[in-house]
Amino acid sequence: MKKLIVTEFILLLAGTLFAWTNLGIEMVDWLNARTCSTGCVVGIVNPFYTPCFYGAIMFTITFIISAVIYKKTK
Repeated sequence: MKKLIVTEFILLLAGTLFAWTNLGIEMVDWLNARTCSTGCVVGIVNPFYTPCFYGAIMFTITFIISAVIYKKTK
């Protein structure tokens, strides 16, 4: 069970970092009035209205829950 919890923790950490990195790239593109280079949306759209933002929020929430579970199993 501990191996599964550690694997979940690492996977969610990687997913969270990936999601926030993509959102950061979208934010830079949006602030510079360029089209999105990550392919998340078409055209110039506020990054807070994109699926990448909501995905980053969900990954962060699940990562926090996983971190709490990981800490309790130590």
